[in-house]
Amino acid sequence: MTASPPDLALPACDFTVFGGTGDLALRKLLPGLYQRERQRQLHQDTRIIGVSRHDLDDAGYRHLVTEALFDHVPEDHLEAGAVHRLTSRLHHVSLDAHSPEDWDLLHGLLKEQRGETRESGEDATRIFYLAVASDLFGPICDRLDELGLVTADSRVVLEKPIGSDLASSRVVNDAVGQVFEEGQIFRIDHYLGKESVQNLLVTRFANIFLEPIWNSRWVDHVQITVSETLGVAGRGEYYDRAGAMRDMIQNHLLQMLCLVAMEPPTYVGGDPVRDEKLKVLRALTPLTGVDVDRNTVRGQYTTYGEEVGHPSTTETYVALRAEVQNWRWAGVPFYLRTGKRMARQESTIEIVFKEPPHAMFPHSEGITTPNRLTVRMQPDEGMQLHLTAKHPGPGGIRLHPASLDLSYADAFDERSPDPYERLLMDVMRGIPTLFMRRDEVEAAWTWVEPILERWRDTGMEPVRYHPGTHGPAAATRLLARDRRTWQENA
Repeated sequence: MTASPPDLALPACDFTVFGGTGDLALRKLLPGLYQRERQRQLHQDTRIIGVSRHDLDDAGYRHLVTEALFDHVPEDHLEAGAVHRLTSRLHHVSLDAHSPEDWDLLHGLLKEQRGETRESGEDATRIFYLAVASDLFGPICDRLDELGLVTADSRVVLEKPIGSDLASSRVVNDAVGQVFEEGQIFRIDHYLGKESVQNLLVTRFANIFLEPIWNSRWVDHVQITVSETLGVAGRGEYYDRAGAMRDMIQNHLLQMLCLVAMEPPTYVGGDPVRDEKLKVLRALTPLTGVDVDRNTVRGQYTTYGEEVGHPSTTETYVALRAEVQNWRWAGVPFYLRTGKRMARQESTIEIVFKEPPHAMFPHSEGITTPNRLTVRMQPDEGMQLHLTAKHPGPGGIRLHPASLDLSYADAFDERSPDPYERLLMDVMRGIPTLFMRRDEVEAAWTWVEPILERWRDTGMEPVRYHPGTHGPAAATRLLARDRRTWQENA
């Protein structure tokens, strides 16, 4: 592998992962760092410190991570040299966050003198990745501060969920904010690291022909779908407390809605993008009272109780109708849906345009459908522009749907990085664009919370749907009421 270009160079980091033996660390974070190691992008003095309650020494942790790399990295990307280089950076600290005496080893590792232990003699940027329950965020940050481990260029990464409602999210953010400045806090949403999601901004703002029609005059409605074929797997305990609304809608889907609906920022970077997303969240029409009953669907797949081991009213599916009340989008419905045990693994954004105002081909044959722009996050990242074309042949005009298809895998002779790879590199560089600011998180909770309260207060039971289907029939009726249908992409 050749060295990375200078503009991609990263600073020396001490990258400490609390929850370093957990599923997220072993399945996403460490494989992501490995891919950057494979490209020789990590600084020579970067260290990776896994913190967990497991009784492991450095050798045991390196063995555990090596096994994880062989499980989660494509076989053709596994290189003995890169694996060795990454694992040689690894350390493990056995630590109970609530036990002050357990912190000595971590304190010692991070306080080592750079000139004695680093080839370059540079100070390392300290990054603390909290892949643990949010009720530990405050205590961990407090202890880091007490030990003098937080410096002006330190950063902390917070995994979702940040609290379970607006009040608890404020408690967590207040606790972290007592130690870290807002500019040092990186609240991660891995959906914002997907190539297709980022490319949505490029498609909108680097192609002048789209912006004039990106508004209520030309757009009929927007659909955002994130469906999964899997159930709760090993996340049953967490998921049964959270449910689909907290786990997916409050963060992932609302963030995608913001990228679709936001106004052009002054430039794509840092606070300008986050300022515009915040405006969208604050422009969402509140759903309260009977509006919740009318505009939301709460579902659960029929075998969920068996998977979690007890009867439950937790939702595994949510569909809802939202509106953004501003000049650009007034009157355009945004339909959001997410569910587990669905027919397909799929993440898409559908921009559905209005029908032509006049039928110019009254004697034509064939099928016409509204123009659509489909942004695919998975399974195959890319975009499709759905048009109506003339079917070849003589004897009149036969109309037929046709698509212009951009597949990133076909268009670019380059591997598409996992979202966590990109986001981890942005943390190391201190680039906040793709991370949520506190006011964004609180604005999202402010909108979501009345829905959760209505469900709780009315005792609304989730409607059942069978695994392997497209979800509850009530979700189909939600759109049928507006004379629309869900786009089910093959």
